[in-house]
This record gives sequence, C-alpha cells and structure tokens, in this order.
Amino acid sequence: MTEGRRRRGIHFSKLYSFSCIRSPFVDSHPQIGERGYSRVVHCNEPDSPEALQLRYGGNYVSTTKYTAANFIPKSLFEQFRRVANIYFLVVACVSFSPLAPFKAVSVLAPLLVVIGATMAKEAVEDWRRRKQDIEANNRKVRVYGRNYAFYETRWKKLRVGDIVKVHKDEYFPADLLLLSSSYEDGICYVETMNLDGETNLKLKHALEVTSHLQDEKSLENFKAVIKCEDPNENLYSFVGTLFYDEKPYPLSLQQMLLRDSKLKNTEYVYGVVVFTGHDTKVMQNATDPPSKRSKIERKMDKIIYILFSTLVVIAFTGSVFFGINTRRDISGGKMRRWYLRPDHTTVFYDPKRAALAAFFHFLTALMLYGYLIPISLYVSIEIVKVLQSIFINQDREMYYEEMDRPAHARTSNLNEELGQVDMILSDKTGTLTCNSMEFIKCSIAGTAYGHGITEVERALANRRDGVDRLHETGNVSSDVLDSASYNVDSGKSIKGFNFRDERIMNGQWVNEAHSDIIQKFFRVLAICHTAIPVVDKASGEITYEAESPDEAAFVIAARELGFEFFERTQTSISLHELDFESGRKVDREYELLHVLEFSSSRKRMSVIVRSPENKLLLLCKGADSAILERLAKDGRQFEDQTKEHIHRYAEAGLRTLVIAYRELGVEEFEIWAKEFVKAKASVTEDRDVLVDGAADKIERDLFLLGVTAVEDKLQKGVPECINKLAQAGIKIWVLTGDKMETAVNIGYACSLLRQDMKRIVISLDSPDIKALEKQGDKEAVEQASLASIREQIREGIFQIDEAKQSPNQAKSFGLVIDGKSLEFCLKKDVKNSFFELAITCASVICCRSTPKQKALVTRLVKLGTGKITLSVGDGANDVGMLQEADIGVGISGVEGMQAVMASDFAIAQFRFLERLLLVHGHWCYRRISMMICYFFYKNITFGFTLFWFEAHASFSGQPAYNDWYMSFYNVFFTSLPVIALGVFDQDVSARLCLKYPSLYLEGVENILFSWPRILGWMVNGVLSSIIIFFFTTNSMIGQALRKDGKVVDYEVLGVTMYSCVVWVVNCQMALSINYFTWIQHFFIWGSIAFWYIFLVIYGSVSPSVSTTAHRVLVEACAPSPLFWVVTLLVTICTLLPYFSYRAFQTRFKPMRHDVIQQERLNGSDNETSGELPLRFSSKLQHLKQRLRERRS
Repeated sequence: MTEGRRRRGIHFSKLYSFSCIRSPFVDSHPQIGERGYSRVVHCNEPDSPEALQLRYGGNYVSTTKYTAANFIPKSLFEQFRRVANIYFLVVACVSFSPLAPFKAVSVLAPLLVVIGATMAKEAVEDWRRRKQDIEANNRKVRVYGRNYAFYETRWKKLRVGDIVKVHKDEYFPADLLLLSSSYEDGICYVETMNLDGETNLKLKHALEVTSHLQDEKSLENFKAVIKCEDPNENLYSFVGTLFYDEKPYPLSLQQMLLRDSKLKNTEYVYGVVVFTGHDTKVMQNATDPPSKRSKIERKMDKIIYILFSTLVVIAFTGSVFFGINTRRDISGGKMRRWYLRPDHTTVFYDPKRAALAAFFHFLTALMLYGYLIPISLYVSIEIVKVLQSIFINQDREMYYEEMDRPAHARTSNLNEELGQVDMILSDKTGTLTCNSMEFIKCSIAGTAYGHGITEVERALANRRDGVDRLHETGNVSSDVLDSASYNVDSGKSIKGFNFRDERIMNGQWVNEAHSDIIQKFFRVLAICHTAIPVVDKASGEITYEAESPDEAAFVIAARELGFEFFERTQTSISLHELDFESGRKVDREYELLHVLEFSSSRKRMSVIVRSPENKLLLLCKGADSAILERLAKDGRQFEDQTKEHIHRYAEAGLRTLVIAYRELGVEEFEIWAKEFVKAKASVTEDRDVLVDGAADKIERDLFLLGVTAVEDKLQKGVPECINKLAQAGIKIWVLTGDKMETAVNIGYACSLLRQDMKRIVISLDSPDIKALEKQGDKEAVEQASLASIREQIREGIFQIDEAKQSPNQAKSFGLVIDGKSLEFCLKKDVKNSFFELAITCASVICCRSTPKQKALVTRLVKLGTGKITLSVGDGANDVGMLQEADIGVGISGVEGMQAVMASDFAIAQFRFLERLLLVHGHWCYRRISMMICYFFYKNITFGFTLFWFEAHASFSGQPAYNDWYMSFYNVFFTSLPVIALGVFDQDVSARLCLKYPSLYLEGVENILFSWPRILGWMVNGVLSSIIIFFFTTNSMIGQALRKDGKVVDYEVLGVTMYSCVVWVVNCQMALSINYFTWIQHFFIWGSIAFWYIFLVIYGSVSPSVSTTAHRVLVEACAPSPLFWVVTLLVTICTLLPYFSYRAFQTRFKPMRHDVIQQERLNGSDNETSGELPLRFSSKLQHLKQRLRERRS
C-alpha cells in the first residue's frame, strides 16, 4: 500500500467491521442513557445551549501532584504522616514552654531544614511534571469554527463537540470520533506507542455515513449527536451511538482516535472531540503502580519504636531519680542542697510536690533525649535512594543499544530489596525469548519440511549425548549439523524467515507427491490473516504491518515460497502465486467475504473467500487443541503423522499452528451468513457469545493440511544469567502459556532444567480422566482430577524425601505442571501441599498458565515463603503477576509497554537482571543496611552522653551541650558522610559481584540487617557513649585549662565531649567504609573540620546569642594541649572495641565479602577463574546446606 495514497472505491471499514454483507440496522445500544452511559456530545455545536448546560471539562491536562494553592498543606500532610516527624513537631511546640531544656528555635530550625529539604525535592519533581503539562497543553491544532473555516488554537482550548483536523505524524489532542480522512473510504493508520507501547500500526475507519465529509463546505451543515459511555480507563472498548439525519449508527473502538496516539501513513483526518482532558482514556489510565514498601523500611519503623521505648524508659528513670532527690532536699526542716534554694522555687522543682515536679521533669527529658531519634534519617534515605536509582538508570552495562533502551528504576522505594530476592517468577515468551518469530519448519500432508536447528535442539543433543534425536526431529543431515543453521541463501537474511529445504524452495514443491496440498497450505498462510501490505516507494519492496510476530512470519514465509500477498481491498486479497501446473507466476484475486478473528477463547482464526474458480473456501489456522477436534472424517488422512510432528516440534521448542481448510456449499454459506450478520449486528451483552457460536457452526468438518512451526529464539545471555542467579541462591519459576513439551525443552535450553536434575511432572493426561471427559460427567472429572493431583503431589514429596535420605539419588528436582493441574493445585485444600512440594524443587515450570493463575502463584509464593519475590514479564498478561510480587520487573520488548508501566524496574533484556540483582541489588542492600545501622549508632552515642551527663548532674534536666550543638548534630556534622556511604560504598567491585554470585546470599539471608546486627550496633553506640563520657569527665574535670588557672567548666567540658562524639562517629564511618572516593574523604574530614569552623564563627558572635559557646574554642580549648590530647585518646579508646571485633571477625569468622576482599588484597584473585578459595568454598557449601534445610 503506497503511503498516503487514496484508494478510490475501497471501503476497508467493511473488512474490519465484518460488514461485507450488510443488513439494515435495527437495534441501538440498549445501555445508552443508563448509568455509565450518559455522555451526550453535540457535534459541531460546542456553543449551543444544550452543550453548555452539560458543563463538560476542558482539554487542559495536569499530571502534577500539587497545585500552587495546595502545595504547602498537602506536602506538610505527607511529611507528618511519619511518626518521627510528628514527634519532633510536638517537641518543637512544647519547646516554647518553660519545660524545654533548650531554646525553641534550636529545635525548630533543624526540623524546618529537614522538612524543607523534602518539600523542595517534591517541588522540583512536580515542577518537571508541570513543564511537561505546559508543553502538551500548548501544542497547536486546527479547529473548525470561525466563519466556517479552520483556525489554529492550542490543545487546552478544545471543547467537547469541536471538529478538528489532524495531519500526518501529529498526535491526537483529545479522544476523537473519526469522521473522515484523506482516503475516500475514511480509513486511517494510527500508532498507539504512547498508549500500549505497540509499534505496529492500527487501522481505524470512519462510518460510511460520515466518510464523505472531506472539506470545510461539507462540514458547514454537519450536525449530529453522539450518545456514548462515560469516561473510563478501558483502552480496548467503546460503546456509543451516532444520531445523524435522525438515524442511529452504532459506534465502536474502530471509529475512536485516542489522545496521544499518532496519525501515520494518512495525510489528514477530521474528527469530533468526544472526551477532553482528564476524561480521555489515556488520562484515565494515568495511575501509579501499587505502592510498595521494602521490608527494611518496615523494619526501620520497628527500630524507631524501640528507640521511642528506650527514650521513654530513660526519661522515666531519670524522672524517678529526680523526684527522689527533690523530695530529699527538704527533710526535717533541713535543706540538703541549700544552694538550690528548695524553700523558694517553682513547681518544676518543689520538694513539697515532688511527684508533680518528677512528671514535669519527665516531659523535659522526653525533649532532651529526643536526639536518640534521627531527625534526618528519612530525608537522607530518600536522597540516597534517588541517587542510587540514577546510577541504575545510567549503567551502560544495562543499556540495550539495539532498541536504544536503558534500564529504568520507576520507583526508588525498593532498591535494597533487589539485593534480597529469594524467588524469581518469570514469563517465557518475550521475557526469556525474543518474541521475534522465525518460520523454521512445517509439516504438510504428513511430511516434515525444514532443516533448521533450534537452540533447544542443540540443548537436547547435549543432554542426550548424541545427535540421533536431531535426525528424527527434522530429517537433519550431517552437513546440516555441521553448519548449525541456515539462511535462505548466501545473501542477506530475511527477518521472520529461517527456513531451508530444497524439496519445496525455489518452486520445487511442484514436484512433490502432494503438491496440491502444499499449494493449499501456503495459500492459507498468504490469505488467512489481517496483515496490511506497505510498499516502499523507492525500492518497491513490500513489508507487512501485522498484529503479531507470528502472523508476519507466516505471510513472509508464504511470499518466500511463491505465494506473495501484495494487495488488499475491502472485498479482496491479491496474490502473486506460483501455478504448479504451468510453473509460472500468476496474479490471483480472492474475494474476501468474512474474517473470523482470533481470540484467546477461540484459539483460531478463519477467513471465508471466493476463489477465482468461484469456489467458496473457509481457510483456518489455530491451536491443535482447537482444530483437530473439528476435522471431518475424511479430513484426517494425515492426522497421525501431523500429531507426531507437532510433538516433535514442541520438543524442539517451536510454536505450532495447525492449518486446515474446507470447501463450502453456496446454500450452506448463505444460511450461515444471515445468522452471522445478525449476531454481529446485535449489541447486547452476549454479543461475543453469539458471534463465537455462529463462527463455531461454520468452522467444522475441516480438512487437515499441515502444521507450521516458528521459533521464538532465546534472548542473548539467558542461560548464563539463569546459571549465575542459581549460584546466587535464587530459585526461578517459569509461568508460561506454552505447551508442556515446549516449556520443558526451553527450560533445558536456558539452563533452568539440568541433566542432573530429576523431573517431577504433574499432569491430568491420564487415560482414566480422558475417558471420564468423553462421558461428559463434569463432577466426576473434577473429583477424579482432584484425587489424581493429590496423589501426584504425595508421590513427588515422597521422591524428594527418599532422595534426601539416599546419598546415591539425585538431590536436585525440577517440577513441571500444566494449567489444568495448576487450577486444582491452587484450591484451598491442595495449595499448601503443592507449595510444600514446589518450594523444595530447584526449578518449577507452570505450563498453559492464565494471567490470573500467574498472579495467584505469585501470591502463594510471596505469602508462603515470607521472602522477597520478584516477577519479570513483558506483556499485558503479566501485569497481575508484576503487581502481586514484592518487586515487578518489566521487559520493554515487542509486546507493548503494559508490563513496563505496571513495573517497579524496567530492563530491555532478561540478561540485565543478573547485573540489576547481583551488582546494584547487592550494593543497594548493603548500603541501605549499613546506613540505617550507622544512623542509629551515631544517635544512640550522642543521646546517651546526654543521659550520662544528666545522671552526673543529679538528673536536673541540664543538657551537656549548647542548644545549637545539639540542633546541628544530625543536620550538618554527621549527615553527609552517611549519605556518601549510602551512595558510593562498595564492599567488592561489580566484576567480583558477578564473579562470585554466592556473595548475593548475604542479602537473601539478610545478614547485614538482622536483629543481632542491629542490636549489636545499638550496643556499640551505648558503649561508645560510656567511654566518651566517663573518659572525658575523668580526664578533664578539676584540671586547669586556662592561662589564669581556672579549671574546666561546664562550657569547656561540653565542647570537649562534643568534639569527641564528632570525631568518634565520623572515624567510625571511616572504619566501616570499604571503598573510598574523594567525596567520602571530603565529607568525613570536612564534617569534622566544619565543627571547628562553626565553633569559631558561632563563638565570635554576641554572648547573648552564642551563650556557652562564646569564644570557648579560641580562648579556652584550642590553646590547651589537654583538650587535643583528650580528644585524641578518647577517640582511639572508643573505636578500639569495634576495631578489635572486626579484626577478630575477619580473621576467624569472616563474612563472604571479607574473604573476597582478603583474596583480592593478597593478589590471589584470578581474573579467569570464577572459583572461590577452598576455605571459603567449604564454608559456603555448609551455609547453602543450612539454607536448603531451613527452606525445606
């Protein structure tokens, strides 16, 4: 079809609306006017009183989360949903009262900084969305109106009922009803990439009654009313009626042009606006994936609660002691601490009301010890996760150059979960395979043709230690085995065609015994489809726009073997065809009468044509389960041989379709056609059932021609990736809709199943159940099936238990189950035993799975294991599975972008999953775990020095430090190094992560964020605070520090102790980091330096502002060697316990990364070897065994 060229007299609408044979329209949509179907559009009259009264929204679109009016309140609400932030807000409010141990502004400032930073991040992200909206809303479009002519306006000014003109390669500004196009019959081509990600063009067509509206003059008198469904998110249906010239015309999706689709191969179209703005289908679909929180984040909340509990306990303890001491201050008329004047004091320190004073002290202590709660934790983690996501997005190793698609982290909430995946549930077609079909073999009249060898066949040859089987599966000669694969000729390869067999190529099929059957076979391939031919003007070459890769492969195969489809009209399909009698190419035109489309329930497609010899032919292709049962008695001549070939092709990992045909009688066809047209004209709820029923009546008594076999090749690197993931302790399940034989052999080809693995097969193909099915007793079939499934599961569990006890039997099992069996396995009374069996197997393949079953299996695994599950898929049928899993990974392949839009992470190839998990997952898990543990460590260290000082000061509520010291601790002096840790730290390099996949088990076993490790860091914090406080006080108190002989006072002690804390927590960070960059050095040593700079600047301001910090460093601390010596010694003594522990652990109980680091430092890390050192290997095997035992 020449691009942009009008076809006079051709009405494609008839082809795609099944109206080649028309009947008068006698019905209208009965739903119109009811709830959900109440929209009324006045075409070409947007300013009429009736249209204005409807008050439909404009075409302005906003995808922002906030507006200028609601940003502050809404963003504040988001921030204060976190418990910690509410606590700090309450403390800030209470700090204005006399109860506060510090100035209110010193608490309020860091809270404002943290909240402000988060709000600023939200504002920047929202502004980016806002700029995109501005660009979209201000695009130009031509609208019909002023002086009955088209004028240019902006998208946002469109109204419901406007008529617009859209030119080639422009996007549709709203959801439009197609009125007409540059083609006289009103067809146009649309690219829907922005809606569903599909790149193949869709054919749309106008109603015949409006297709004549070709210019401004004809539009002048056009007035009509559309009554249709209300706005909804369904991209694949539309219900409406056009009332024009007092006649109703039913509308369908074929007349709708959806916003953000693009007009292609058509010069222009006219359309009337039906849905605008947020009512359009693309905006109705603009929803985020389900909100997911990582397990580490949920655990972090529990740690916050622990710290809150600790805060309350130490505040209560201090208050008790304070109350006791206060009560004792006046005893028997004597004042124990007379200098405090207990006889003349406020309610906050009144010996006569000691209980009340203790209560107020409790409130004061709650504020004072609030530094146990890290105020900057949440915002720091958000910053770190966003930066981690940027690194994932920019990783060149996960960039797929062929399709220009990088990896994309669609959410940053789950980065660390990538390092803890225990189970992967994967789709097959398009995920493990390319979903790029190649016609490689076929069976015609019981004879197998095609010598190509598939990847699965090679795996079969390796598995069976020989090539004999290859000769059986495709008549493969030795020279074929040597060459491994073929192209059509020595020249360029043809996409979609990898077939070679001299018996039928180059016209040699005319010499075959069943040449008439071969001719019919390829005619079916060339005619039975919905593909559209597109002719390149320059070269004259024909390409095909097809709905699926399979269909394109069939049309290309027919062309290469002498049956070239070159033209299509609404009533005919034309072929350049090789005539086997004359041996010449002739043009043959087949009159197209009806197309019976493919659907997942029908599993077949048919066309009814009239041949040049005036014969009525039904040409059919479909799944073997749908076609073989519809064969006529005299049409089964080649059934046995064909079934054998289907089985062999499935074993070779090929996708098969059975080809059949039938010659129809004129009378039979006419009777059926009336029934079919009546079913098509029906617009009731059971319309599809009626259409399928009518189609089923004609698709019977078929004659079997043969079967096609197309290969969906494995993606590059899939076996290696699966191997690495298995070494990392990750189990992989494949959930596919393919036949069992195909799925099993693909499993062997991609290393999911191995030679040393024993297969457990659960199937309902037993003769007993088949006999019951023939009897038609559904209840008996169900009972027998359930009993069979239970027995097979028990047998499988018994085999595994027996293998565990016997050292000679296989220890590794693979489970294969078909869709029927899976349906019973997911029932309540069976699923637990099924899960018990499946979880003990190394690999699981679920065949013939429906999208719902995929989601149910994912949920079963997620809830059953309690571990992190990851689902990966590429199609719309995988969306439920992706959303159900803890992590959803979408493959941006050729099946559209539905899976990507529902995913948490998107990659272009399955092999990138290896790097995403083993490198980025491991790093992110380690970084976030260490970051959170360190956050709690540094806050406990700081908070408990306050507690020890208050105990030293008789629990008086006196803080050890200046107000601003405390306020800036979490914000400036310790926050940047921990962010650098979360972004840059690496225990081992990316190369070593991939070389030693067993390192990933640290995340699977959650070693780095287990409760013992968390509590260990907390204990380390308490111990550090004890060493800092007691060493500092014992070293400093009573010592002369100034030149005038004055001893250490409160101000100097506070500065010294604070300096020790800053040094200790930053040096602790330096000890914990494995991979130093200049940024980390700058942040760690810069934070320490900034503390002294701050002290100089803050101490130089007025004493009324700096209070206890006034010139304390310059005049008192800096000139004294004691200050520097104490700081140095206290820092060393505090770090010594952790340093000693790490030295002991690294030497005697090393973790996985410790051993790899040591081997690398020793220079024994061999680039070419992936083997671990012997000492570590034995330790790893022991850990793996324990892991398997725990799982089982």
